Amino acid sequence: MPKQYPKQQRDRAVRMVQDHLDEYDSPYLACKAIAPKVGVGVESLRRWVQQAQIDAGEQPGTTSVERARIKELERENRELREANEILKAASGFLRGGTRPPTPMIVEFIDAQRRCGHRIFLICRVLLEFGIRFSERAYRKARTRPPADRDLDDAVVVEALLATRRPDPVTGRPPKERFYGRRKMTRWLRRQGLDVPYCQVDRLMRQEGLNGLRRGKQKTTTIRDPKRPAATDLLNRNFTAAVPDQVWIADITYVSTWSGWCYTAFVVDVFSQRILGWAVATTMGDRLVRDALAMAVWQRDHQGHPIADQLVHHSDKGSQYTSIRFGESLTHNGIRPSTGSVGDSYDNALMESINGLYKNECIRPEGPIKTLLDVEYATAEWVDWWNHDRLHSSLGYLTPAEYEEAHYDHLLNLLQPEPAHP
Repeated sequence: MPKQYPKQQRDRAVRMVQDHLDEYDSPYLACKAIAPKVGVGVESLRRWVQQAQIDAGEQPGTTSVERARIKELERENRELREANEILKAASGFLRGGTRPPTPMIVEFIDAQRRCGHRIFLICRVLLEFGIRFSERAYRKARTRPPADRDLDDAVVVEALLATRRPDPVTGRPPKERFYGRRKMTRWLRRQGLDVPYCQVDRLMRQEGLNGLRRGKQKTTTIRDPKRPAATDLLNRNFTAAVPDQVWIADITYVSTWSGWCYTAFVVDVFSQRILGWAVATTMGDRLVRDALAMAVWQRDHQGHPIADQLVHHSDKGSQYTSIRFGESLTHNGIRPSTGSVGDSYDNALMESINGLYKNECIRPEGPIKTLLDVEYATAEWVDWWNHDRLHSSLGYLTPAEYEEAHYDHLLNLLQPEPAHP
């Protein structure tokens, strides 16, 4: 560190040189003679004398006042650049809403310090965004143990952010990232975290996390006026007391690089379980017949063959009013039911599932190139829908769990009571 001379010593040395300048051939010789007498360096004294002459107007150059002003401007400019770098680094941290937990603030300041930024400037930037955190508070927070709430928040935040990280195997984040506040609360509880809704809501707002929202729909219901249609047996009552009492079906579109694809679903109203699905490049009756055949096979495979009173409800699309599809329903002992054309409320539950299919399966996977890509993504999503996705209408159970609970309840009712001695 360079030696700092007192101002009085500098002023006295300069004054002595100026008083005896006439006795020497040059200012340098005067400085060389006087510097040892006052205990300063020759070159330092020469610069002081030169600056004094500039300040007095005897020589051209930058005065001391101007130098001080330039130094102040450089300091301000340096601090502004440093503050801008801190703001860029904090773009994902300084969001509107509740105050971040103290451990997160300390971690942010530590990260900025490792980048070479000063503590007081980091705290100043935080204050501009309403986060009052002084240098003293930062140093205390680093030495004392964190509060229980801060520890709980850190665990929940890590679980929330984990739903946004890509899977190391598939390279895609988990589908639980689609959940909103309420469903995310239920999912975290199933992961072993005893969290209230208010905490999840606060932390999701703090981290800027939101569930998906629905998009627009494309018309896929095209009625053939020459074909008679079945009557509406549901009258918008999308409830069922037992499995395989009411099935609903519909077709939705998927845009790919190679053109339009169409996906048909068959869903059990009781558990909202997707029993059958099919994908094709055209909306012929073969598409809906394949989805129906898969649904019938699925129930046979599970050991619960369909009963004669099953109702299949759809819209009045030409695929569902075709002769061959009607024959497929009759062959399996299924009663047809159709809603009106252009009224989504007559098949509201199926329309809702179509919207979720677009939001949770198609759009996150886009852009989708071919029909094979659509089939793979749909198969993966249907498996997640039936076995992992939580449904608020089912008490935050999965469709598979809901059906299993129903059959377990029936077994308990059918078991004979133990005989009493």
